[in-house]
Amino acid sequence: MSRLKLAAADAEDLEILSARLQDAVVKLKNFVWLPRKRRFAAVVNRLAWEDGGKTRLRAGLHFDGVLKVQSSNVKLGAGEAVVSILAATFTPNGGEDPGGVIEIVLAGGGALRLTVECIDAELADISGPWAARGTPDHEAADGP
Repeated sequence: MSRLKLAAADAEDLEILSARLQDAVVKLKNFVWLPRKRRFAAVVNRLAWEDGGKTRLRAGLHFDGVLKVQSSNVKLGAGEAVVSILAATFTPNGGEDPGGVIEIVLAGGGALRLTVECIDAELADISGPWAARGTPDHEAADGP
């Protein structure tokens, strides 16, 4: 399996990046905002859906042009807590303004909101794969 490297510069690109982030797990302490660099970054253990969800890889994720970071239903100070990423979405400011809000949706109802000048993101694998302990079953969670 070759290492993944994706860049996102618009909402369509972000949807593709989001699909590769689905079910990635990360400790809260591994999310970092660098306000002077206007960068939000994380090291995540992403589930390799392209491999049938049988392996995980460590991947670096960053967003540039970040003006503000907010959280909702995330226990700040619980750095060792592990969260699962469900999706990354974009809500534009509208008009000709390329900025908006990128929301990183977490399992359990939490979210991180990044106010950005524009979409400028990258996801890149930084390790080899290892066997995943299990594969999430989203169908079972939906119920009848």
